[in-house]
Amino acid sequence: MINLNFRRLLVATVITALCGQAGAAVYNNGSNTATFEVTMGLVANCSVTAAAMNFGARVGVLTAAVNATSDIKVTCTNTTPFNLGLNEGTGAGSSGTTRYLSGTGSNTAKVQFNLSQSSGGSLWGNTQGTDTLGGTGNGSEQTLTVYGQIPAQASPAPDTYKSTITATVYF
Repeated sequence: MINLNFRRLLVATVITALCGQAGAAVYNNGSNTATFEVTMGLVANCSVTAAAMNFGARVGVLTAAVNATSDIKVTCTNTTPFNLGLNEGTGAGSSGTTRYLSGTGSNTAKVQFNLSQSSGGSLWGNTQGTDTLGGTGNGSEQTLTVYGQIPAQASPAPDTYKSTITATVYF
């Protein structure tokens, strides 16, 4: 009988060494199972970045329209609907989709400009459902182009005229 116990101990030692689980017991009385869920919540989200728009330097008077573009990049969670709005900007006298570039320092002159959703298209504003641009997120960055135009107008004094526009993504 000692031989049989020695053999069992030897076999158990070899199996334990081969399995790399010293001290692990092997049971043959049956088994039961349980399941558990693994979850993660994903909340809709969007981010937005914008590049500067520069109409460049003009010599002389504003007798013809001056055009420029800028890209706004929107990244929204897949299937998330969004609206992109552009406020009136910081130019003196700006309101809604009527926008102005303001002179610097003591220069109170201004230059009128427009921002559109397409070349020659609808003016771009910040009122959802009226003058914002809608889309649906796909989980990747989407580039939306802003079309700017300074229409022909009376030319103010030489200066650097500017405004800061805030782009807002609503989702």
